[in-house]
Amino acid sequence: MKPFYNVILFFLILMSCKPTHDSSVSYVKLNQKNELKASELQTWYKKDYMEDTIPGISLDKWFALNKKKPKNNNIIVAIIDTQIDLKHEDLQGQIWTNKKEIPNNGIDDDHNGYIDDINGWSFTGTKSGGYVVWSNYEYVRIVRDWALLFKNKTEFQINTQDQYKYKEYHRALKKLEEKNKYYRNWFKSLNYKAVLFPIAKDTLKYFFPKEDYTFKQLDSMYKKYKINDKTFKQRRDDNDRDLGALIGCMMSSLEMNQNTLEDILEMQTQLDSVINKNLNLDYNERLLIGDNPTILEKGYGNNNVSNNKAGHRPFQDHCTKMAGVIGANRENNIGIKGILQDVKIMPLNISPSGDEHDKDIAMAIRYAVDNGAKIINMSFYKEFSLHKEWVFEAIKYAEENNVLLVHIAGNDGVNIDINPCYPNDNDFENFKEVSSNFINVGSVTHKMNDNFVSDFSNYGKENVDLFAPGEEIYSTSAGNTYKFDSGTSMAAPMVCGTAALIWQYYPNLKAAQVKQIILDSGTSYNFEVIVPGTKDKKVPFSELSKSGKVLNVYNAMKLAEKVSKNK
Repeated sequence: MKPFYNVILFFLILMSCKPTHDSSVSYVKLNQKNELKASELQTWYKKDYMEDTIPGISLDKWFALNKKKPKNNNIIVAIIDTQIDLKHEDLQGQIWTNKKEIPNNGIDDDHNGYIDDINGWSFTGTKSGGYVVWSNYEYVRIVRDWALLFKNKTEFQINTQDQYKYKEYHRALKKLEEKNKYYRNWFKSLNYKAVLFPIAKDTLKYFFPKEDYTFKQLDSMYKKYKINDKTFKQRRDDNDRDLGALIGCMMSSLEMNQNTLEDILEMQTQLDSVINKNLNLDYNERLLIGDNPTILEKGYGNNNVSNNKAGHRPFQDHCTKMAGVIGANRENNIGIKGILQDVKIMPLNISPSGDEHDKDIAMAIRYAVDNGAKIINMSFYKEFSLHKEWVFEAIKYAEENNVLLVHIAGNDGVNIDINPCYPNDNDFENFKEVSSNFINVGSVTHKMNDNFVSDFSNYGKENVDLFAPGEEIYSTSAGNTYKFDSGTSMAAPMVCGTAALIWQYYPNLKAAQVKQIILDSGTSYNFEVIVPGTKDKKVPFSELSKSGKVLNVYNAMKLAEKVSKNK
């Protein structure tokens, strides 16, 4: 039997013809179900609070009660992201195919500017047929590209129209200096750990022959050693290999989930690339692509959108996870069930390890619009934007063509009303919204307590529109696998899937209407939560986003029906 929850109904379904009133059901949290069974955890985000005592998006409820058939079975959702696993068993039949293009004939048959774009396009594709793995962070590009304008100049020497760029340049320069110091210190520490780890592992066998020690046991051992050894308090240099240093090395490894020397060496390789590629002012990944990064153009990159390997770099299977949440096959009785069945996923690659180029973002949006996408999922973000005007123009182009864009709030645990997050429909210069077709999504957990909002999620009363489940989400992954993942990246595709479902049944609605329906129909939870990025600061949940709500599919579909009838 389900535990008893005291539920209070505050609002009724919208009665107006415009989606401007609250159509949500509002709950007061009195009890909580924070621990879920393994079977519940895989599907928790689809559940309904009233029926299942789990704060999901009420997807299962809608499917259980819906008796209607969709009017439009040709919804295309573009996912601007990394490469995708086209061979994944649960995505078969769900990937967009360009029927106007003849495969592999080296000809642009549909004259859209892209040769052999059968399933989408890789804007980070190289001339050799591969794809860019590492790229600069955007603040590195800003420091490099704007140095001639602003280096060694004071604010009084800068023209009024360039004041914003000048400030952004110095903000980027500060970021680069901080990150350079941080990663170089980390790399130095990791090199030390790589030498010490085998010695620590061998030494600890004396105390734990089965090597079954835990972090807690090592911590206790470390504290006893610190008390008993008089020399421990003396400053140790990097070559010190006393027992305290060995215990500390293993504790650090366990904390970082580095259980083998191979794990440490893999991280060494990653950090080496961060320092010498991501943060390197002299590194230029565009040479591998062969385009002109200073202009917008069609045709650069290649048609290799697929990566079937399950490797150590999680960003390589990111798109596959997004695709599964939206459209994993609901009828094949394997794996998971996406939010809707009759959908086609259009993969567009722009995301390497590093920051995306504004050129690639803009061109991918335009490609999606020109090739029939109705919704665009953008589960990526960055703190700076070198050519934000290109992206704003692309967002407006999508708006003109009735296409909805869904973007993540980001995972830094900060207020993005104050800390810019790109791309965005706010220019952060004049603080004006540039369009009506853009949704920013934060992440919540299944825990109905003050940890309801994910501790990593960005927030903002003006620049985050609503929240959706984004923690411990089970989805398709590269290498024909399934994995749990957390991040606002997992929340955005839930909004995309909901928008696609709305348009399946109510194709007459405009993008701005679909956006407002999703925001107005969300669930309101009336209790205080810890503000992400803080230890114990609490505010009402409603204060962390524009709508103050969590995505609710059932409510959205009921409201969409009313708005569509009154249109």
